[in-house]
Amino acid sequence: MKNTTTILLIVGIILLVNFLSNRFFHRFDLTEGGQFTLSKATKDILRDLNEPVTVKAYFSENMPPQLENHKREVQDMLIEYNNLSRGNVVYEFIDPSTSPELEQEAAQSGIPGVPVGIREKDKRTQQVVYLGAMLEMGDQKEVIPIIQPGTAMEYALSTSIKKISVIDKPIVGLVQGHGEPAMGELAQVYQQLSVLYSLQNLDLNQEIPAQYKTIAIIAPRDSFPPQHFATLDQFLGRGGNIFIANNSVDGDFSTGQGNLVTTGLEGWLQDKGLMIEPAFITDEQCGSVSVQRGGGFFSMRQQIPFPYLPKISNFADHPISKGLEQVDLQFASPISFSGNKPNAVFTPFARTSKKSGTASLPLMFDVQKSWTNADFPLSDLVVGAILEDNFIGDIPAKIVLISDGDFATNGPQQQQQRRLNEDNINLMTNSIDWLSDDTGLIDLRTKGVNSRPIAQLEDGERNAYKYTNFLLPLLLVVIYGLFRSQRRRKRRMKQMQESYL
Repeated sequence: MKNTTTILLIVGIILLVNFLSNRFFHRFDLTEGGQFTLSKATKDILRDLNEPVTVKAYFSENMPPQLENHKREVQDMLIEYNNLSRGNVVYEFIDPSTSPELEQEAAQSGIPGVPVGIREKDKRTQQVVYLGAMLEMGDQKEVIPIIQPGTAMEYALSTSIKKISVIDKPIVGLVQGHGEPAMGELAQVYQQLSVLYSLQNLDLNQEIPAQYKTIAIIAPRDSFPPQHFATLDQFLGRGGNIFIANNSVDGDFSTGQGNLVTTGLEGWLQDKGLMIEPAFITDEQCGSVSVQRGGGFFSMRQQIPFPYLPKISNFADHPISKGLEQVDLQFASPISFSGNKPNAVFTPFARTSKKSGTASLPLMFDVQKSWTNADFPLSDLVVGAILEDNFIGDIPAKIVLISDGDFATNGPQQQQQRRLNEDNINLMTNSIDWLSDDTGLIDLRTKGVNSRPIAQLEDGERNAYKYTNFLLPLLLVVIYGLFRSQRRRKRRMKQMQESYL
């Protein structure tokens, strides 16, 4: 009877724990940056769902161990999405390799098979695996062709759900009429921003419509007439926000000459307290240019470091730049602030490296120059900044300024467009997200698993990790053995006493 009661009690406790765990779901995340903790933005999106979202996760079975771990992470995340959405996110895992029909279904959905190299029994082979998903809500569909391991899975899933569930997208205006690149020249930016925004060309000859909360001015080449600045001031006066990527200088590779760029926008910015110096930034941390070496039959092209192409990795802990690793700039200039209004807040978020400098006009590029430390006497020059102020009247507004107009442009559509560093695109889309303050997904775009290669650690720190991993388990076993031995010894001593029964 006593055993039966104990068994029933244990079964009852297990059932109660299962019931409570389903009602009150929670898991503890001890990773850096909370990699497995869903953001408030995702929770808001899931709780606002009015219709079910079906997620078909096309994942192969029996993949290499690291991909199996990735599959479990995706499955755990979908379980949490299901719980937070109160069952409105329904998911199923499908292995397309089990039948030709399912492989065709995955291919028609835009989910390709990915060849992965595996090693088995001292032999290297290839296995085709599937790592994608298709999301459906009513007639709306969104495909994630490949959910890459170690990337921002939450951003991919949450933005896809947001895209198929959003009714009215906020409008972002792209200012045109001053030589700015057309929308087709911003292919990667357009691809990211169109997920959550409607991008429309904007003519400053007319008043900016009330539905515009954020506008963007990117790489203007021609002069602004005075009435256009009046339109911009009117927009700031009602609390509108402006993203500006502006060239103060530019380089012509065909002539090897540096040129000044003047559109009048620099004077309008200076009236607000924002100064873009008409000089070229140089940085030891830089990109390269291709130079022809030798002559005749033995000529070859060689990559030469070119300090006028700074690589920016010095970022502030701000939503615009948080999580960025490196942004590639092309002919940037220093930004400074000279305003004295009490409400103005100037916040730099992107700077050059510790070894940087400036080069004034007129300038001829010398790709053969041997650069030394003396050429980089400056450090931490500002290339990206925010100004928050009551520019016109009493309503606060924001300006985000980047001193390189071309950092997010892919080039003309009729030519072979250059593929940009993803962080270049993230910098602009983060800026638009922060200015628009509409989605709350800004922190997720760069949220992923941080790489911590042990080879990059100092020798002492690397040895500490190595010997800790090796010795700590052995030490724990020895401690446990001593504890068990001492406990048995005490028990034997107790049993040897005459009073022991």
